[in-house]
Amino acid sequence: MRTLSTRSAKASEITNGWIVVDAEGVVVGRLASFIALRLRGKHRADFTPHVDTGDNVVIVNAQKVALTGKKLTDKIYYRHTGYPGGIKERVAGKILAGKHPERVLEKAIERMMPKESPLARQQLGKLHVYGGAEHPHAAQKPVSVDFKSKNRKNSRTG
Repeated sequence: MRTLSTRSAKASEITNGWIVVDAEGVVVGRLASFIALRLRGKHRADFTPHVDTGDNVVIVNAQKVALTGKKLTDKIYYRHTGYPGGIKERVAGKILAGKHPERVLEKAIERMMPKESPLARQQLGKLHVYGGAEHPHAAQKPVSVDFKSKNRKNSRTG
């Protein structure tokens, strides 16, 4: 009699790759969904939920991402200072025009990952987001992924 068993990947057997994604003109939510999938490793045949099987992801041109609809003026990001009454809010357009425009994309990806777990924090540590076109990870020989051309809905012009 043959028994069926599920193959579980071990951390020592995993080889993590490096990919580069150009975010210029790409819709934030669609890109965040794709990146969260790659960070978790769900694109691999040997995906194991309790092991970090994902890739290292480098995102360039994060300040040139596109938001659909009126999100540029209506989407609000909240944070709390820790003091009573210390809730602060900023609009997505001000964040993109500010000092750290990559935070919009980082937050979108973070919110698509599993919540409150050490594994999710480890997987998010493999995310590298840069506002400009340059990145310091050329020595890792990352593979460029053309996310924009995968679907016509992935990009937004104008």
